[in-house]
Amino acid sequence: MSSPLPSPGCQATGIGALPHTDPRQACDDVLSLFPEIPYIPTLPNRGILETIVVNDSARLPGGVVQDGKLRIDPSRDIAAEMEQIYLDFMEENTAPYALSPEYYSAFPEMAGRDFSGSVFLKAQVTGPVTFGMQVVDENRRPIYYDDQFADVLGKMIALRARWCEESMQRFSGVTSTLVVLNEPYFASLGSSVVPVSRDAVAAGWHDIAGMVRGGLGVHCCSNTDWEFVMELSPSLISFDAYTVGREFLLYPDALAGYLEGGGIIAWGIVPSQPDLFSGCTREQLLGVLDGIRDQVAGFCSPETFFRQSVITPTCGIQSGDRETACRIMEATRMLSMHAREEYEA
Repeated sequence: MSSPLPSPGCQATGIGALPHTDPRQACDDVLSLFPEIPYIPTLPNRGILETIVVNDSARLPGGVVQDGKLRIDPSRDIAAEMEQIYLDFMEENTAPYALSPEYYSAFPEMAGRDFSGSVFLKAQVTGPVTFGMQVVDENRRPIYYDDQFADVLGKMIALRARWCEESMQRFSGVTSTLVVLNEPYFASLGSSVVPVSRDAVAAGWHDIAGMVRGGLGVHCCSNTDWEFVMELSPSLISFDAYTVGREFLLYPDALAGYLEGGGIIAWGIVPSQPDLFSGCTREQLLGVLDGIRDQVAGFCSPETFFRQSVITPTCGIQSGDRETACRIMEATRMLSMHAREEYEA
């Protein structure tokens, strides 16, 4: 398994994006509501450079942002740029993969905070599958279908992830770190329409897992081959339990082994979409959490579920406004408190 994390004990945290445009305000809100497991949010409403994929594209071979889209410029010396990534990967040279404020404005803001007493600090980067499926070449073909691009993306993201954790480890009071790969395109595993090779996915994952020394997790907000994901042995699996919880629980033996082996599940129970969240009552959300806990209790001890669980929104909260985002985060914290009170009762 990727480096095990301290047991979170059903504490709450967030996923990634927030609708804020002020990094200081965003970090204040996260630390106020999730002091036990804070996370460094991305703020895509500040501009395209902070959106998924683009925010991790600074070292993409041939990468250029044109007309609001990230593309590959075939006139560049792409082979030389790829070669440099291979050299950096072999030498573990992470400095060129540092996050700059225009790509991740909340990161330097969080750097000045104190995290004494937190269980671990979390950040996220775009996973290589999602990255490669979102960016197309001059023939409008996803670059992930190019074997060399797929290979180099895993190494590029590995260096980015390693730089993130090295930086977070220098923040005041941080004792453990978690870097989560944002991988919504894991939904393509097993797809006949937009197929993704399991071998390529595993190769990229292992490149990153071999580079990252602390916790390494994965977030997928759609249904996928969860047994395959668990076999990758991430430190944490984050998913939309509100929508696909039933499908996830179809793998009880794999899930029991994963939890008992030290893996953590981030149960995304609170809808991150404002329209869907506004239609949910407190009782409905509590019912979803209690239902999941009761099902897991059929093949895993209540203690294991409590010890190895985190409560989150279903995904990043990009749409809506700050007030709505805070209500979603407050509902997440409420569920966490309920789970801990029930266990301790």
